[in-house]
Amino acid sequence: MEPLEARGWGAAVSSLRAVTEVVLGPLVHRPDADWYRAPSGKWCPAQIVEHLALGMGSCARTFLARRDHAPMRRRRRSAREWLSYQLVLRVGWMPQGAEAPSATRPAPHAERAGVEHAFREGVALLLQLAVELPPARRRDLFARHPRLGDLTLPEWLRFFERHCAHHARQIRARLAG
Repeated sequence: MEPLEARGWGAAVSSLRAVTEVVLGPLVHRPDADWYRAPSGKWCPAQIVEHLALGMGSCARTFLARRDHAPMRRRRRSAREWLSYQLVLRVGWMPQGAEAPSATRPAPHAERAGVEHAFREGVALLLQLAVELPPARRRDLFARHPRLGDLTLPEWLRFFERHCAHHARQIRARLAG
């Protein structure tokens, strides 16, 4: 896997644009019942989409609120955060069965139209940031990830690319099952 910096900003933004199709594509033209199908104890596709929307929206709003702040410094990562960062962002491995942070846990019954709108809005906010954030701010502006530590916007875009692909596989499995 190439370093994050080597991928280039354009590739990161293109990947973000693609997540809408990756996540919502399998659900297009599906009846509402398919959005709510899941094995016992697992999230249904609507809840998965809401989980992703909550994470992207929160991240985007954090960066939007901080974009006019003075340059920031990354806090030192714990050993666990460093290892998680390496596995998720460098290797591309997403842990199975990890409990989502409380702020990104979906409602027991997520409404299809609402979560789809929130997901698209989260992607749009991140794309807005990608366009408006000056290049120098891509390295000195951070938002905290609960398991990976402080991340820059390019690192968050890589995270969302991987996170959305991980959950898209779960959505496809729910629809096939």
